[in-house]
Amino acid sequence: MALKINDNGTDREMTADEEAAYLAFSAQIQDKQQKLIEAEQKKLADKQAVLDKLGLTADEAKALLG
Repeated sequence: MALKINDNGTDREMTADEEAAYLAFSAQIQDKQQKLIEAEQKKLADKQAVLDKLGLTADEAKALLG
């Protein structure tokens, strides 16, 4: 299935070069999103590790720091 593009008001199929560039860009964006998700998961895991080490629940830590 060829990808479509709107070229100045005209819908047409992408050229091979346009499609390759689009797919490469899309892959880069997906990779960045995955890295952001992994970083957030690590951050949350690190926070939980600290709470576990201190023997506190998230609510207790919030009350203590808030």
